[in-house]
Amino acid sequence: MASSHTEPPPKTVTLDDCRKAIDRIDDTIHDLLMERAGWVLKVGELKDKSGPDVAFYRPEREARIHRRLEARHQGPLPVTALHRIYREIISASLNLEKELVVAYLGPEATFTHQAALKQFGSSFKMFPARTINEVFQEVEMKRADFGVAPVENSIEGIVNHTLDRLVDSSLRVCGEVYLPIVHVLLSGETDLDKVKVIYSHHLAVSQCRGWLSRHLPGVRIEEVRSTAQAAQLTKKERGSAAIAGIYAADEYGLNVLAEHIEDRPDNESRFLVIGHHAPSRSGQDMTSIMFSFRDEPGFLHRVLGIFATHQVNLTRIESRPSRKKAWDYLFFIDFEGHQEDPNGAAALQALSAIPGVTVKRLGSYPRRVL
Repeated sequence: MASSHTEPPPKTVTLDDCRKAIDRIDDTIHDLLMERAGWVLKVGELKDKSGPDVAFYRPEREARIHRRLEARHQGPLPVTALHRIYREIISASLNLEKELVVAYLGPEATFTHQAALKQFGSSFKMFPARTINEVFQEVEMKRADFGVAPVENSIEGIVNHTLDRLVDSSLRVCGEVYLPIVHVLLSGETDLDKVKVIYSHHLAVSQCRGWLSRHLPGVRIEEVRSTAQAAQLTKKERGSAAIAGIYAADEYGLNVLAEHIEDRPDNESRFLVIGHHAPSRSGQDMTSIMFSFRDEPGFLHRVLGIFATHQVNLTRIESRPSRKKAWDYLFFIDFEGHQEDPNGAAALQALSAIPGVTVKRLGSYPRRVL
């Protein structure tokens, strides 16, 4: 519901009246932001007194702020803009309490970089890691407080390297980010006819093959490690172009020759946020677990039946070779709710009680916010 302090403009106003009113409101917003920052500093002082292991970043608290504001929002500002504004407010506020560091799968301007910015805002210190393994290592060694890594794409499926790394790591999954994947064609050239070679990651190429065959048939395609590396190469080479995200255009000073060149409009990737602290319940959560069991007929059916019995909704199940012996598998499950919710806790307890089953709780975290 809209605030009672909101007053609509009068029916008859001049342009000067509008500008004066906006200036007055901006002054009020500025004053309130400074007042908010003062309370944030108090929070930081209280956390400092709580000991060295206190969690400064609380994703469940941030999620509740976003949901509360969305519930009372009536426009005319789009709700997506409201989320972006408050993400930056929260990001800057957290930076007052403590400078937090985020490692992401790089280089800069990759989709994982965009996901990290969407989750944490621009006030966090961020740096790229060369591989998913390095993202985990930076957080494990506490050179970064959090890491961001891709875990699945709506078209291409699961990212196996991330699942494999979760098996051995002591880190917790503490957040998820969904990012629409919009591909653009970037180049130092200004005309499609001058493009003789296209660089990009193999997944980006596969997601744009229809557009490429229609608009650039016969042009040579070179696969590289990332869309950002493709942009870097294109920056240096005449007659080349890169398939990348729109962020790379500004990052590397390239021209946008074509937008939305992906073949499917529903292309979306999911990223996981990893860290040392386990978020508390936010009211709308997801839980990720991993389990293995002995190879017996009907065992998987028995395991999955536990979740049905306790009315826990599974949103994803994946299997991966355990890499310990041939035809031995690990199973990854995401389910709705927090592991401390009554139904989820009961299901996990029943699962762990089955002889021959090994369960690892990867983490509970707030469900995505737009």
